[in-house]
Amino acid sequence: MVGKLLVRGMLAGIAAGLLTFGFAKLVGEPQVDQAISFEEKADAAKGDAPEPELVSRGTQAGLGLLTGVVTYGAAFGGLFSLVFAYAYGRVGVLSARALSAWLALGAFIALVIVPNIKYPANPPSVGDPETIGMRTGLFFLMIAISIAAMVFSLKVRRRAALKLGAWNGSIVAGVVFVGIIAAVQLSMPAINEVPAAFPAVLLWKFRVAAIGMQVIMWTTIGLLFGAMVERSKLLASAERGVAKSAYL
Repeated sequence: MVGKLLVRGMLAGIAAGLLTFGFAKLVGEPQVDQAISFEEKADAAKGDAPEPELVSRGTQAGLGLLTGVVTYGAAFGGLFSLVFAYAYGRVGVLSARALSAWLALGAFIALVIVPNIKYPANPPSVGDPETIGMRTGLFFLMIAISIAAMVFSLKVRRRAALKLGAWNGSIVAGVVFVGIIAAVQLSMPAINEVPAAFPAVLLWKFRVAAIGMQVIMWTTIGLLFGAMVERSKLLASAERGVAKSAYL
């Protein structure tokens, strides 16, 4: 069953990648072009020679972007299906669609919202090349902490729900998660390398487009995967097998 779920997860991820590519092409790429234009004008004003273009802009915005988002979607769709396979039947009586939607929401919060609050996406012309390693490391560290905090909060919810009920247990878990993330983000170093002359509107539109891509990606994976699994009757057969083994 897990293998079939994995295939469906990757297919849902590929579909999500294609939709994300369309959004990025229409909404995100114009902001990237403007940011590159700003960088070129700033370099020209300083008298710096333009850097050689290793990959053409057309390839970056076309085949390169398509390959990147589809690969990202397929990879995370596959990982999503494995988490789903583990969680199904262990988190109450949620249907496949409901569990898939909740998992996608959790993934969006842990992998996108939390790290981007502290280290938001920046267009190509923003950032010191010498600090890219440090910035990348801090971003992925924030993701790891976010995932750990969410897993811990879910365990807190399970215990709190036994004493306080499901609703109050969920509130306690939410407070614990927010408290952990707030404390971590306040303690981690801040990075602000946006040039003073960089247009604020362009920066805002770029970051909105970056978040929008992730919204489309995770919404599609969550809804499409749940629908595919529920219609495939894979889980129904698995549940029958579990029920049958209980009588042996």
